[in-house]
Amino acid sequence: MTCRFPCWVKALAGAALLGMSLSGALLAEDSTLAATPPMGWNSWNHFGCRVTAADVRAAADAIASNGMKNAGYTYVNIDDCWQGRRDADGNIRPNGKFGDMKALADYVHSKGLKIGIYSSPGPKTCAGYEGSYQHEAQDARQYAAWGIDYLKYDWCSASRVYKPEQMQEVYRKMHDALLATGRPIVYSLCQYGLQAVWRWGPSVGGNLWRTTGDISDHYDRMSVIGFDQNGLEKYAKPGHWNDPDMLEVGNGHMNRDEYLTHMSLWCLLAAPLLAGNDLSKMNRETLEILTNKEVIAVDQDSKGAQGRRVWQEGPYEVWAKPLADGSTAVGLFNRGEDAEKIGVNFSDIGVSGSAIVRDLWAHKDLGSFEGSFSAEVPRHGVVMIKVK
Repeated sequence: MTCRFPCWVKALAGAALLGMSLSGALLAEDSTLAATPPMGWNSWNHFGCRVTAADVRAAADAIASNGMKNAGYTYVNIDDCWQGRRDADGNIRPNGKFGDMKALADYVHSKGLKIGIYSSPGPKTCAGYEGSYQHEAQDARQYAAWGIDYLKYDWCSASRVYKPEQMQEVYRKMHDALLATGRPIVYSLCQYGLQAVWRWGPSVGGNLWRTTGDISDHYDRMSVIGFDQNGLEKYAKPGHWNDPDMLEVGNGHMNRDEYLTHMSLWCLLAAPLLAGNDLSKMNRETLEILTNKEVIAVDQDSKGAQGRRVWQEGPYEVWAKPLADGSTAVGLFNRGEDAEKIGVNFSDIGVSGSAIVRDLWAHKDLGSFEGSFSAEVPRHGVVMIKVK
């Protein structure tokens, strides 16, 4: 679930930052999971607690057939509200909307995809369903038995039973439980970026960690979250990623230019790409945004570098991400209220002399340019290029 900000967040955010614990760091490095940022779908942004097994199957069907699988989307992730009660032995059971979780996992796997699930280290999830408190090892074994490939672990009610300074050991406890199952399971820490999680996320086994509060399908919220990631680039690397929350592309409250900004910025940030719309009903425009292979290649680049801001003047920004082939992906962003010409000086991205420029959204080579490149960028829009 997109993490919520109940009243305890302010108190936690004000706590003293914890130093990075080295215990467990070697365990975190043992895994080759998430060598590039995870790609897939998550149920929360569109379905919330209405989600059913049928919705999950429909998402898997769509990914497998509409080109998303070929574009790199792999994970089909169930968020909050799947849990039922525990049985007499304490084993977690799905509720009536999901039934046989092993059968659901097998169905997703039959499509050549992977499946994810959601829990909390507290007694309850954000929506009030059963959490994993005091059942961590048992739940990890159950997930592995079902065939789960990804766990999103949301702090939520953990604040009722743990102190802020226990956060690292609490997240490490579930990592160790997952590791003990012998099944490779991507571990997603969802705790709002509290206590500078980017400094210690890898040491507790995190493959990705939320760096922000919740996203919403509105330009102002999306842009604040995305552009505030500047400075965190030194903490991202293969296997360990900053996570500015899930994609809202296609949910209907932003226009095309704003969704292009959203997708471009997330790819420059080497962020996980987890679509959050109804894949079974999306239009062609949304599908084209989500499956642009040249833009996705920036996100999935093997160098594993996160982009950063290299220039800003008021609402106009230039971001750059170095790529494994020696080229640089660049985003010219207009956060202003009217169209504006925005340029990048090649010297700001480590390029001297002339360079060849390609427009990644238009799939078009623009030619060779000397010293700089500029383009008209629409309100709330982006021009995303590759400079080589």
